Parts: sequence; structure tokens; C-alpha cells
Amino acid sequence: MKINYSDEKVIKNQKSIFLAGPTPREENSISWRKEACEILRKKNFDGVIYVPEYSTWKPKENYIDQAMWEREALESSTVIVFWIPRKLPEMPGFTTNVEFGYWLSSKKVLYGRPDSACKVKYLDWLYELDYKKKPENHLEILLQNAIQEANLKFTK
Repeated sequence: MKINYSDEKVIKNQKSIFLAGPTPREENSISWRKEACEILRKKNFDGVIYVPEYSTWKPKENYIDQAMWEREALESSTVIVFWIPRKLPEMPGFTTNVEFGYWLSSKKVLYGRPDSACKVKYLDWLYELDYKKKPENHLEILLQNAIQEANLKFTK
């Protein structure tokens, strides 16, 4: 497993999972992506994990560079996992809403959120309408599904 952070060059043409969703903005906040990477490691995922955060886990410095890295990684990904642990006001995830809608038609999206997430009814509805699936409410199950999907979809 290789973690590809947003302060590194995008690794292309590999089986991959992009971890999409809200990013903590405060330096002392722990990102949900750390837990996701650990789950993927324990489940022996053998591809690339795109993490749209710096390898130092510090807040982003350049918005345009970050957005361009994300776009390139999203285009290159085999599967896009949206995990949306939305909590107001700490982690609103407004950009995540736009990304979710934009990438939904790619048919690469798997979506989930904890039951405690707020303001996700519209995302749930869109996902159910377009994918005929319910959102997953456990991160570990969502990531297991992503591994299976990546293994099915990736062709060398």
C-alpha cells in the first residue's frame, strides 16, 4: 500500500482509492483519514491511497495547487470514497458537497457517513437515486467495499 499525499506528485495508472470528504482545518484536529489509512493497511489493500492532505498533516498552504492535485488524483482514481462525518461548525464540508455532486456521475463513488452526521439527507437521496444503494454508516465496511470495487475495476 502506498499513501499519496497532496504535497507529492500524483501516482498514476495504479489501482487506487481516493479518500474524499471534509478536511479538518485546525492543526490540532485529527483527520478521519488517518483511521481510514490504518483500516486499509490492516485489510492489506495493495494499491495507492490518495489522501488530499499534506504528508505532515498540517493545513494546506496553496488553494489552487491543492485543488489541481485533487482533480488529477480524482481523475486517476479507481474508486472515490466519500466519507462525510459532517459536524457543524467544526467540519462543515461545503467543498465536499460540490465534489460529491461533480463526481457522482463518474460511477466511481462509494459513499458513507456516520449516523451522527448532520445535513446529509440530500447527499443520501442523490446516492440512492443514482447508485441504487444506501449510504454506509460504518467507515470500515465502506473501505472494505472500496477494496472489493477497486479490485474488480482495476485493469493493468
